[in-house]
Amino acid sequence: MRTLYLDCFAGIAGDMLVGALLGLLPDPERFRSEMRKLTALSANDYELVIERGLKNGIAGTNFDVRTHEHHPDRGLREIEAIVGGSGLSERIRREALRAFALLAEAEAQVHGTTPDKIHFHEVGAIDSIVDIVGTFVLMDLLGWPRVLCSPLNVGSGTVACAHGLLPVPAPATALLLRGLPVFSQGAPMERTTPTGALLARTLASAFCSVPPGRIVASSYGLGNRDSEDMPNVLRVLLMEAGQEEEGVVHERLTLLECNIDDMNPQDFEPVSESLFGEGALDVWTEPIYMKKGRPAVRFCCLADPAKAQALAMTMLKETTSQGVRHLAVERTRLNWRIDRVATSLGELDVKTALLGDAPLRRTPEYEDLKRLSAEHRLPMAEIRRRVAREL
Repeated sequence: MRTLYLDCFAGIAGDMLVGALLGLLPDPERFRSEMRKLTALSANDYELVIERGLKNGIAGTNFDVRTHEHHPDRGLREIEAIVGGSGLSERIRREALRAFALLAEAEAQVHGTTPDKIHFHEVGAIDSIVDIVGTFVLMDLLGWPRVLCSPLNVGSGTVACAHGLLPVPAPATALLLRGLPVFSQGAPMERTTPTGALLARTLASAFCSVPPGRIVASSYGLGNRDSEDMPNVLRVLLMEAGQEEEGVVHERLTLLECNIDDMNPQDFEPVSESLFGEGALDVWTEPIYMKKGRPAVRFCCLADPAKAQALAMTMLKETTSQGVRHLAVERTRLNWRIDRVATSLGELDVKTALLGDAPLRRTPEYEDLKRLSAEHRLPMAEIRRRVAREL
């Protein structure tokens, strides 16, 4: 499996991402050909400029959309018509429309209205539409690799937009970055734009450091602005898993934990149910001893980083703890699937762990074993033995 890693050490913008992805293609004409399928945008309205260039001595690809005249702001429905009525593949259209819908939700929150009433300003312009759609066109040309992303450098200072001078990150950018790891470094400037934040959030399955594997290609997309302290570029790495890494999933997760010594142990069950209901990956308790030999419980929750803060708030509200620790952890796991299996005792769900595409082990689901035990009036151990013989 191929992985595309977005290294946003200097931020991310739509044109920077398109430029970086173009650097991975041997022939940019394939990209131009696909973009001509966006027939609602006339070729007389804009020109795609793809050039090699330098930023602080770093060679990369500069992508620019040159428009020939001013175009009005567009609403979500207009953009849906432009993308939906194009000759692009179904997956490209679906992913691009999903991104625009997410952007409309963020803009609607900023302006206190509904997505259907939003008229995009900067992002409704032709260049931003081309940046967003073009990114998904390039993902298709690259074979839809898995996308991972570094924490995002948002920059600092202020940015001029349609609503005046605003602090970085801009309001819509801040909403799109909610729950994602960010930092601020370098000279004051906007380093992550709304389009860049949108694409990072839409594409990336996780935000982490560079994953294990082999780098097969790298490329740099050049930004428009110059920064003396660091090159204004986006680096992308195209990677393949090493043989020992094939068939497993690497994830960067957040471990939430707190020590509790004044809560009824029976109350951990409803809290666990709440956490699972809100998307926790796993919840458990560990017996510990605190100062003066006091017995206590370490209450733990494993979470996707994007959901960690909301889950931590649930832990604070529903337990007696006054604080929750956030620990960054990495996990390597197998893929798995659930199969419905017929046996002589009846049907049950079986979880099959996979190493690549090969089944590694099969485990009957506990609730189905318990149900069969009650139906046949047999001990659980006997049910397990009989089912194991038939798997």
